[in-house]
Amino acid sequence: MTNEEFQRVATTIPHEPGVYKYFDGGSKLIYVGKAKDLRKRVSSYFVKTQDNYKTRKLVQNIHHLEFTIVDTEQDAFLLENSLIKQFQPRYNINLKDDKSYPYVVIKNEPFPRVFLTRRIIKDGSEYIGPFTSVGKVRELLEFIRTYIPLRTCGLSLTARLIKSGKYKVCLEYHLGNCKGPCEGLQTEEDYQKGLQQVRNILKGNLTPVISRLKEEMQEHAAKLEFEKAEVIKKKIESLQDYNAKSAVVSSHVGDVDVFSIQTDGYQAYVNYLQVRNGTIIQTKTITLERRIEESDEDSLVFAIAHLREKMNSFVNEIILPFPIEYPDKTITITVPRAGDKKKLLDLSMKNVNYFMEEMKKKKILKLETRTGEENMKILSQLQEDLQLTRLPVHIECFDNSNFQGSFPVAACVVFKDGVPSNKDYRHFNIKTVQGINDFASMSEVVYRRYKRLLDEKQSLPQLVIIDGGKGQLGAAMESIQKLGLTGSMTVVGLAKNEEEIFFPGDRESLKLPYNGESLKLIRRVRDEVHRFGITFHRQKRSKGSFVNELEQIKGIGKQTADQLLNKFRSVNKIKRLTERELGAEVGRTKARLILEHFKDDQAP
Repeated sequence: MTNEEFQRVATTIPHEPGVYKYFDGGSKLIYVGKAKDLRKRVSSYFVKTQDNYKTRKLVQNIHHLEFTIVDTEQDAFLLENSLIKQFQPRYNINLKDDKSYPYVVIKNEPFPRVFLTRRIIKDGSEYIGPFTSVGKVRELLEFIRTYIPLRTCGLSLTARLIKSGKYKVCLEYHLGNCKGPCEGLQTEEDYQKGLQQVRNILKGNLTPVISRLKEEMQEHAAKLEFEKAEVIKKKIESLQDYNAKSAVVSSHVGDVDVFSIQTDGYQAYVNYLQVRNGTIIQTKTITLERRIEESDEDSLVFAIAHLREKMNSFVNEIILPFPIEYPDKTITITVPRAGDKKKLLDLSMKNVNYFMEEMKKKKILKLETRTGEENMKILSQLQEDLQLTRLPVHIECFDNSNFQGSFPVAACVVFKDGVPSNKDYRHFNIKTVQGINDFASMSEVVYRRYKRLLDEKQSLPQLVIIDGGKGQLGAAMESIQKLGLTGSMTVVGLAKNEEEIFFPGDRESLKLPYNGESLKLIRRVRDEVHRFGITFHRQKRSKGSFVNELEQIKGIGKQTADQLLNKFRSVNKIKRLTERELGAEVGRTKARLILEHFKDDQAP
């Protein structure tokens, strides 16, 4: 993969923690790496000259790359370790020491002990972890022992032996580190309450712990014991960095396959996590092109069968986002609502969602990097599909929207020769329409746009797309007719949901082939006008320049306007209120000012 080839895919790599995988020309995995920021880390291989010979050789052998997003650096560390053990890539460190990660065990016994271990024994004990930082876990356990008295001895504390009086309390009891269950001085119920606190802390519920430490730090600071306060401050920072639960490795899950699905029209995207002994060892996302109106369930069943065969998986449990009828009745279908399995499903969903969004961006990128000849072929196909009299080398698209009773805004994007002409994009603040009226707003912006082009003697587009269907199209055509431009350009409406094309006066819509190049281009234009319009809204809101209609009334300030909109939700509803209803909210004087203003607006 050359630097130029990498730059084409660089924007599809997220700024998130995860694991990246490099493959050679034979699709063999040659390197696995972890990253706090995937894009920055992967880019570092291609944007600078590598001093190390082996690193240069690695980069030369990279044919393509894949990545898996995770939630934390700890998860990236664990997944990297798992994949290296599983595949032993050529350029990775050879793991001579196969030492496992530590867990905290709550032993399956009367009055359970809590301690650190690297061995998982299937004896019914509860294992929490694994942990990547042993130091932090030891510090946490030390804190637990300080504030939650639990036994550390290895005595068999059965009810019979305790009742027989066989045991006597030890020094730990006299030091306050144990409540003496061996002599029956502590009940099992009270002991379990302490264990529950331990579980909460180890699983990440550190708020009570950190609050307690902050109190101690402030007490030391008040006594001018700054060295002691600094020690506690470091403990607090360490705990705040501590991540207890990992979706990548869990001792409670065992062997499962995890699948999630997202769909976009006739495209379906399925992510697969292969989990063995509670550890993710394989990840894969595929694209399905659906030829007919297949349900998500049918698509998922097909993908499961395909991926399980390809990955040689024979496990008996599959984790899914929704129930399905799977042909193999020996397979258990699990739809988790909480717990470790839900965390795995969420991780799978996170990856499939990102994959789907990036595929959309790649399609856009591919459209923009086509040659002029390729774009002309697409425009010729669009001309044929819409039966246009001229090649649509100049296309414009309009969309309007409003924001909580504020004046509506509109956007117009321009494509020339099949690609965006950003310098010709236009935003519109609606000037002549009172309240929210999408049709009137569309009529205004279309009139203003083409009146200006006529006045400035600029060229008109061959194709105009009105986003919003028949109603918006009719409003636009009123302005086209007023300007005497009927027949000068083709104007069509695009239904928001079904992606149907409407021509003025036609009762039936035109449906273009879903995956045809014509509809892809129209979608691209439509998506671009949405993006441009949303950006305009955000800029307006961030600058505080959206002034709602009420604020224009003399004597009515922003606070009163916001109060009314929060209560009644829209200016149109406020217009219909009586003086008594308005007065109850803002007082009689302001109510009269508002009603007089709207009365004047509605006068003929």
